Amino acid sequence: MSTLQSEKAQYHHGDLRAALVEAGLRALETSDFADISLRQLAREVGVSATAVYRHFPDKQALLQALGQEGMEMLGRAQQAAAEAAGPESSGFAATGRAYVRFALAHPALFRLVFSQCEEVGDAIFGDTLAARLLQEKAEALTGGDPQETQRLMVQAWAVVHGLAMLMMDKQLPAEDDLIDRVIDPATLFKR
Repeated sequence: MSTLQSEKAQYHHGDLRAALVEAGLRALETSDFADISLRQLAREVGVSATAVYRHFPDKQALLQALGQEGMEMLGRAQQAAAEAAGPESSGFAATGRAYVRFALAHPALFRLVFSQCEEVGDAIFGDTLAARLLQEKAEALTGGDPQETQRLMVQAWAVVHGLAMLMMDKQLPAEDDLIDRVIDPATLFKR
């Protein structure tokens, strides 16, 4: 039996790339991204290590894919929170609270997401759902003024990212009440 036939016999998922990303996301729930091994993920999904390299030429390529998926997961969490909270500042603040809660629920994935940004600004000015939501909400609150929109985007990101990092690093308690008080639409984004 050839190696390819052997891999096909072992592997029944249908989409190896997606299965490897899913396995990587599961690994990030218990491990730091530096500890992820392509060989371990191959074993987990039931393929040879060489099969992994057809989809991810190296660990960095896998980490980039995991970072992209993490950013999309963050965006979906923020979008759901904004839709539940409503328009204007309530929806904007809800995206910030969702950001912090996502970071606390997925700390290794959250750290990976930001380690994979080519530039720090990619996270808030890039082409992701999270970035589009941030811009859309900031534009609505600033009346579309480009300078004020950019200022508010940076201010909001600095607050929520700083709070997330402080809580993840145990410099502040990771309490829902504190998240709600810090990211309060009635006081946070007043001019």
